[in-house]
Amino acid sequence: MQATKCCKALNNQTPKRFGVFCNNDVPKLQNKYGTAVASHSCTVTILFSYLTIYMNHIQVTITATPEKQELLIAQLAEIGFEGFEETETALNAFISEEQYDKNVLQDIVSQFNAAFDAVLIPKQNWNEVWESNFQPVIVDDFVGVRAHFHQPISNVEHEIVITPKMSFGTGHHATTYMVMQLMREIDFQQKSVFDFGSGTGILAILAEKLGANEILAVDNDEWCIENATENVQNNFCTSIKIQLVNTAELPKQYDIVIANINKNIILDNLSFLQADVVFGGTVMLSGLLAEDETDILQATQPLGWVHQKTLHKGMWIAMLFKA
Repeated sequence: MQATKCCKALNNQTPKRFGVFCNNDVPKLQNKYGTAVASHSCTVTILFSYLTIYMNHIQVTITATPEKQELLIAQLAEIGFEGFEETETALNAFISEEQYDKNVLQDIVSQFNAAFDAVLIPKQNWNEVWESNFQPVIVDDFVGVRAHFHQPISNVEHEIVITPKMSFGTGHHATTYMVMQLMREIDFQQKSVFDFGSGTGILAILAEKLGANEILAVDNDEWCIENATENVQNNFCTSIKIQLVNTAELPKQYDIVIANINKNIILDNLSFLQADVVFGGTVMLSGLLAEDETDILQATQPLGWVHQKTLHKGMWIAMLFKA
């Protein structure tokens, strides 16, 4: 899911909208002005959207472990870096040429005993590049996710049209993909659903297509609320309510709760999520790395939730619980 631009780094937590938006086994990558993604095997190329169409950018490559990369993203986002690409050995960070300050960057990188290289990326129309590279996502024969400029997808049970713009959630990332796989196994007919960290609204839209009759989709980023609202309308959904919130605290309970964010945000909101779901209801947690599973299981055990399944895709997992 989808994190928030307002959230500061805390306990090794990446600011939410500076998370990751990717295709294969790379962390979700998000450009704060909108993301374009070109997928090549297990790499992701970040491209910039309409607010930065005709600007030169600097790509900075910093050699760092995944743990250090999360901390670096938090600090670099504060000094104007707009997009990030995480790999196993290095962090690629993107900033407009006008905002680039080598000395300030050096001060930050030196805190991690790391080295960096910087190269100029000439200006071009990134929207055109994005549209030429953004590919539809097909989850088994269950659901197809495409942009408006793609041809309709056949041979799937459900089709969703998403314009990602500035929010995360197209199905490319492993966590969103796996949550959709889990949703196939759940009875949504006439059920109420809470989607915590909705991003583009993709999971809420799928929930309605699966028969849910009351859906609350929330996020703490205004761009996501705007984008999700547009996507809900474009998919002709009528049972989804979208709200701007900062936590998972709610005045009522839901049959199904989905939280596709990251471990820290899930743990910080776990008591709220427990209160959000009816007894015997369904909880799906994702945005999690494989090594997060033990922490999540330990944290949910006192809640009485029954762990039913964990799906794995690359380094990522999605977990299913019965409340």
